[in-house]
Amino acid sequence: MKRLLTTCLLATTFTMTTNAQVQLRADNIDEVIKAMTLEEKAKLLVGGANNFFSDNAVVGGEADLVAGAAGTSPAIPRLGIPATVLTDGPAGVRIDPTRKGSDKTYYATAFPIGSCLASTWNTDLVNKVGQAIGNETKEYRCDVILGPGMNLHRNPLCGRNFEYYSEDPLLTGKIAAAYIQGVQSQGAGVSAKHFAINSQETDRTAVDERVSQRAARELYLRGFEIAVRESNPWTVMSSYNQINGQYSMGNRDLLTKILREDWGFKGIVMTDWIGIREGLPTITEVQAGNDLMEPGQPAQVNEIIEGVKSGKLDIADVDRNVRRMLEYIVKTPSFKKYPASNNPDFVAHAAITRQSANEGIVLLKNNGTLPWKNGNIKTVALFGENSYDFLSGGTGSGCVHPPYVVDMLEGLKNAGIKSSETLTDIYRKYIEFARVKFQAERHPAKWYQNEYFGQQKYPEIGLDPICVNKEVNGADAAIITIGRQAGEGVDRDINTEFNLNAEERALITNVCNAFHAAGKPVIVIINSGSVIETASWSGYPDAILCAWQPGMEGGNSIADLLTGKVNPSGKLTMTWPIAATDHASTKNFPGQIDDYSLQQMIGNKTPIPGHAYTNHEEDIYVGYRYFDTFGRDVAYPFGFGLSYTTFAFSKPVVKAKGKDAVEVSITVKNTGSVSGKEVAQVYVKAPKGNLEKPAQELKAFAKSRELKPGESEVLTMTIPVRMLASFDEANSQWLTEAGTYTFCIGNSSRNIAATATLKLGEYTEKTTNALAPQHKLNLLKQ
Repeated sequence: MKRLLTTCLLATTFTMTTNAQVQLRADNIDEVIKAMTLEEKAKLLVGGANNFFSDNAVVGGEADLVAGAAGTSPAIPRLGIPATVLTDGPAGVRIDPTRKGSDKTYYATAFPIGSCLASTWNTDLVNKVGQAIGNETKEYRCDVILGPGMNLHRNPLCGRNFEYYSEDPLLTGKIAAAYIQGVQSQGAGVSAKHFAINSQETDRTAVDERVSQRAARELYLRGFEIAVRESNPWTVMSSYNQINGQYSMGNRDLLTKILREDWGFKGIVMTDWIGIREGLPTITEVQAGNDLMEPGQPAQVNEIIEGVKSGKLDIADVDRNVRRMLEYIVKTPSFKKYPASNNPDFVAHAAITRQSANEGIVLLKNNGTLPWKNGNIKTVALFGENSYDFLSGGTGSGCVHPPYVVDMLEGLKNAGIKSSETLTDIYRKYIEFARVKFQAERHPAKWYQNEYFGQQKYPEIGLDPICVNKEVNGADAAIITIGRQAGEGVDRDINTEFNLNAEERALITNVCNAFHAAGKPVIVIINSGSVIETASWSGYPDAILCAWQPGMEGGNSIADLLTGKVNPSGKLTMTWPIAATDHASTKNFPGQIDDYSLQQMIGNKTPIPGHAYTNHEEDIYVGYRYFDTFGRDVAYPFGFGLSYTTFAFSKPVVKAKGKDAVEVSITVKNTGSVSGKEVAQVYVKAPKGNLEKPAQELKAFAKSRELKPGESEVLTMTIPVRMLASFDEANSQWLTEAGTYTFCIGNSSRNIAATATLKLGEYTEKTTNALAPQHKLNLLKQ
């Protein structure tokens, strides 16, 4: 009896103590931190060590993980702190479509990839895409989508360019800010990535990106700065790579000096998914300002605890990061116990996908054959395996598992246009064969070639000219789809993935020769997330559409443009060079060392350029900044994109708006015969001063509404004076030098229609001194 009474008394005491325990609220974070043990604080800073591939993964036994989600932040039930779920993106919610014990499928909408989305130049539309993605994130019981991807297109060979927006930091920052605002308006969060200078996939977890402070500030960090200042992302993800000799996730200059002190970032920083890494103690990451270590390992928790006990880690640094974590957690759907439905509105989101793809597809060439009018094209001969296996997105963590993908065959059918039954039979059977063969021959180390990580690109099939000629009589036109796939973990090869191969060249030549002999048009559709070579073959077809990887409604979107239901308004967000080697950055990009030299370096144990380190010798001359400044010919310039109508720019007005901004206005008029949208791009030429500058830089843009023939719209854009500044390394400051600035307005970097000037005084803005190079760089100069 005594034992029973004692047990009851202890139980009562435990219950009373538990009931009195502080529980996390938005207004008692200080109290919760005081109540936390050192072990609990350390645990909160380390992810749940989730198994990415698990169907039923759990987070330390504490909370169910959404199957296929990337990871979590840990739960501490004693204090009412829930786990939060982090899911990959950014082109849609990446989760597993099937789960053990459930007959339901958990598909997610595949939205246009980053390069397609940015090519809309339409921040309002990107905001709507963000809202839809934020809704799906929340409805699938996730809290944060790991996106947007914001690294620059330094070089067209980067395998992950499809996730990123542009070669220009202003465009990148503005599109990202719109995306973030859209997602977070739904009560879900983002993790802007990969911070920073993740410019290649080759040896991405170790490579040292050696870059000047000026190029870092003006190019690779500027887009992140714009997004942080304008959209307040909940989280930022530190990248795998090193910057000037120090890993990003342990780089205090990057994560504290620049991100927090210079920009005022208030959210959390999480690592990219690497866990414990050689040469970088977890305590260094905590000290640098990395708040959450992903995917997280128990050893990292122990290291934090031992670091505090030994005096190597200040508890103040731990408490600071814990505070940020709690401030993040109280904003999440998990903390607010949002009743996730697991049933997003796919119909509504498909409509947004289709509309955004419509505006992101770029018309590169048109000799008058498009749009098809009055039903003059009734049957089409579809060539190219990707006409029948259309690529909606890239591979790796950025892929999405959608309920369907509309290919070219289906898109044309939905528009009332028939396709060749013979070609359909050939390509369908070939794709079935190629898929089985591809996986049977896949090397186990090439994880990114698994269908789980996205659609694969199969080799193009060769067709004899006899076969091509037989299609001419039964079709009114021909379409050739040229596909390219790329993604996380590997960069693109110039010869096999940037350039066309022999089968593709033969296909274009044979189809164009056969159909043109009969007076029938040929259209080429480029189904690629990034730039490809076009100069050697663009003269053959009558029209070229760059469809990118436009999401799951791709075939419908392309049909909308072909038939004139939609007038193309997409503009390129990166320069298309004549050859990949024309980029100044290519000589310092991986894969440019010949095999003999590579073997010599390996034998001598010499650090290999492009692998151990990459020198950004092109400095500030990336993309159009290089091509326009040095007068290099290009295939298609930055900002380029054709329309079915024509536009005129007139009445440019540039004036000071207070002391801190410049207002630019331009009248855009539709001078053609069909309705359409146009993008006004403002490039600024700075006066000569103490700092060397590119010939011109994009400083503002605006997209018109749909203008009817003869209709005009005045577009007004505001440019903060600080955004006209160059980075003065010697004085650690932004500097807008005094003088006369020329504002050039047009619809590409090489088609300027109107100019205006304005005299400005000097503007300076001090910054921290951060990210100083540790190695001498032979920087490109004018």
